[in-house]
Amino acid sequence: MILDYLKKELEKEVDDFILIKQDLEMSNLKFVNNKIVKTGTEDSSQIGVFAVKDNKIISTDLKESDKKSAKELVKNISNFLKFTKQSGNYFGIAEGPFKYKKVPGLFDKKIKDIDEVDIVESGINAALENAKRASGTFMSATGKSRIITSTKVDAEEESSSLYFSIRSLISKESSNHKTLSSTMLKDFDVEKASRLSGEFAKLACCPKQGKSGKFDLVLAPLASSSIFGSLGDAASMFSVEAGLSFLTGKLNKKLGNFNMTDDGRLPNGIGSSSFDSEGVPTQRTEVIKDGILKTYLHNTSTAKKYKVKTTSNAGLIAPDSTNTILEGKTGNPFDIKKGIYITNTWYTRFQNYATGDFSTIPRDGVFMIENGELTQPIKNIRISENILNMLKNIQLFGKDKEQITSWDSSSPFISSDVLVKNINITRPTV
Repeated sequence: MILDYLKKELEKEVDDFILIKQDLEMSNLKFVNNKIVKTGTEDSSQIGVFAVKDNKIISTDLKESDKKSAKELVKNISNFLKFTKQSGNYFGIAEGPFKYKKVPGLFDKKIKDIDEVDIVESGINAALENAKRASGTFMSATGKSRIITSTKVDAEEESSSLYFSIRSLISKESSNHKTLSSTMLKDFDVEKASRLSGEFAKLACCPKQGKSGKFDLVLAPLASSSIFGSLGDAASMFSVEAGLSFLTGKLNKKLGNFNMTDDGRLPNGIGSSSFDSEGVPTQRTEVIKDGILKTYLHNTSTAKKYKVKTTSNAGLIAPDSTNTILEGKTGNPFDIKKGIYITNTWYTRFQNYATGDFSTIPRDGVFMIENGELTQPIKNIRISENILNMLKNIQLFGKDKEQITSWDSSSPFISSDVLVKNINITRPTV
C-alpha cells in the first residue's frame, strides 16, 4: 500500500506526520429547464500529507498513488522544510492508538446501485405539478478513507453521501429552492422536496416591493445556514487567533437563548466520521449551551496551548467544524402578528468577520406573515445586520430539522425554521 510506503519514507525525514488517503466514486447529474443535460462519473484518489520537523510545518497533497511520485514528494518535503520558519504554535499531534465506535448511518452500500436519472425525473415531475420549469443537480458519492500517523494511529472507514438541489420557477420573480443532503438513501425524499419547491414557487407569484425597517423574521433552514452556519468557522480556535471570529472574547459569556452543538458523530451527518484528521475519536461538543459560549473548537496542538482538552475537531492544519447543529426552545415560529418568511438567501457577505457585521439578499420566495399566515410575496429586500445581534434575538425553533450543505456554510448545518425578532431590513443597492 502506498500509505505504508510513505510512512516508512517520512519516518526517515520528519518528526511528526499525518497521512490521509481518500478514495471516492462520484456521480453527478445536472438538469436545466426540465431536461437532463449532463451526466458523469468520476473516480478520485488523493492523499493529504501533514509533516513537521523541528517545529517547521508543511501540508500538501499527493494525487498520483505510485512509489515514484511518493518518493519525489518526500524529497520535496524534506527540501522545503529546510527553508521553512519554525512555528511558535505547534504543540504536537494526538498520541494513538485509539479505539473507535462506529457512527450510525455513515455508509449506505445501496447508493452505488441507484438510478440517478429515475430519481431526478421523479423530482422534476413533482415540481411541475405547480411550477413551469425546474433546474438543479443531483450528486452521489461513496468512498473509503484511511489515516496513518507517526503517533501509532492507523484507521479506516467507508462513507457515502447524497445531494439534491432543485429550483422551481413560474417566472423570473416567482421561484423556490430546496435541497436535500444525506448519507443514506432511506428517507431521501426527492419527490417531497421537489413538490414543496413547486408549491412555494407558485405561492411566490407576483411579489410586491418590500419595505425597509425592523421586522420579525422566520428563516427557513436554507436561509439561516448561510448566516448561522458561520458559527462553525467562528468557533474554531484558528479563526479566534487569526482575528476572524465574532466569538473572540466571548468565552463564558451569554449570547442569547439557543444551543449550538458540533457533533462529529451525528447519525446520517454529512460531516460525521469515526475520527478527526489526527485520528482522535470524534465526539459531540456543546459549544454554546443555554446561550453561553462554553468552548472553542480545538485540535491537540491548540488544546495543549490553552491547557484544555481537544474537542476532536482536527483538520490537517487547523480545527474544523463537523456538523453544526442550532436549536433551542421549540414551538410555532409563524405564530406572530406580523413578520417576514425567508426561504433562501444569496450573496451573504461579512463586512467584518471580527465584529460579525454582514448583509444577505433574500430570494426564491419571500413572504409577509400576518396573524400566523403567509400572505403577500415581496421582493428586493436585504438583511443588513450583525450576527451577534441576530443570535441575541433568536426566539423560537420549529420542530422539523433539515440538514443543509452549501457553499455558504463551512460545515453541514442542521436546524429548523427559526424566529428571530427585530431584524434590520434595507433595500439592495443597484
